[in-house]
Amino acid sequence: EAAAAAVPDIVLLDIGLPLINGYDVARRLREQSRYKETVLAAVTGYGQAEDRRRSLDVGFDFHLTKPVDPATLQEVMAATGRQD
Repeated sequence: EAAAAAVPDIVLLDIGLPLINGYDVARRLREQSRYKETVLAAVTGYGQAEDRRRSLDVGFDFHLTKPVDPATLQEVMAATGRQD
């Protein structure tokens, strides 16, 4: 619902959500053409190779394991072309 209100440059999305998991949210966003250019970054405690592969398969651009290093987050933000 939050994404429907606007088309964000970037979405930082946890995978372990209570009602719907982040994989499904990412898949639903990628099914909509308006989010084609939106950068999706998984921010999660799930860091196994299978978790990373799955996140890329459903449309995430980045897979960041918590705790996320601030410098890494800045790199992800740079992928949007914005620094603010």
